[in-house]
Amino acid sequence: MRSRLSLITLHRLNHITHHRLSLITPRHLKLIMLRRRLRVTTLLRRRQDITHHRRATPMRRDIHRAITVRAENVPTAVKSRPRRKRTAPRRGGRPSSADAARLSETILDVATDLILTEGYGVTSIEAVARRAHISKRTFYSRYKDKAELFAAVVHRVVERLRPQDDASLFEGGTIEEILTRSAQVILRAALSSQALALYRVILAEAMRFPELAKVVSEQRGRNEAITRIAALLESEAHAGHIVLDNTSFAAAQFLQMVVSLPQRRSLGLGTPMTPPELEKWARDTVSLFLNGCRVRRN
Repeated sequence: MRSRLSLITLHRLNHITHHRLSLITPRHLKLIMLRRRLRVTTLLRRRQDITHHRRATPMRRDIHRAITVRAENVPTAVKSRPRRKRTAPRRGGRPSSADAARLSETILDVATDLILTEGYGVTSIEAVARRAHISKRTFYSRYKDKAELFAAVVHRVVERLRPQDDASLFEGGTIEEILTRSAQVILRAALSSQALALYRVILAEAMRFPELAKVVSEQRGRNEAITRIAALLESEAHAGHIVLDNTSFAAAQFLQMVVSLPQRRSLGLGTPMTPPELEKWARDTVSLFLNGCRVRRN
């Protein structure tokens, strides 16, 4: 390598004129030789790369042919793979009606648990949203404030406590039998665990939050019961069996007579009544109410 570089360098130096050669110092000569050596080394490396590529190309071609032939000899059952089913991409946008209904039920479940266990004042919208795993924007898209949420909780509790076919309670039998059946159903609903917990919350926080009492007073469950009992009493008054001037007032007083004492005792103001005691209480209350309404004959 060194002899070849020396020959090339001398060959190049022969073309330099004598005048210029006389001006070249040993340092310049050394720099010229280094430049020539770098150029020659670069040319040799390029030639080696080209030669290697030309030699390697037939080898790569042979390997490719071998792989292709081997793949063609594989049976079709092995060579073909089952295609993966493409799942539909998840799309954004508004949820379906079923998803929206499930989300509303989840929000009400969380709100009912928080309000009945921790109280209305302590329960915040942030706590409901956090436990329900929703954003506050999602919450406000359904309820404008906490009072409206409480109204939805009360409404759902009342609707779940109502019998599925409550109209059948007022069909068939005498007025005494109808009122006794109704009193027993009302007692079961009023003395349930959720109804008692809700009543405790209202008693404890109605002074600070007047909207609670308003929500309860506007519940149609109690109003519908008063309306049906009043209609029953109205028909009995037209038939001449009882004497009443205000059937709606009498119906409201009948509900109060049925629920008041058993509810107080279940809230801790006395010993709770047993099921047999509640049945007797319903019968005695109906008897007392009707005896006060019946026509007295001399």
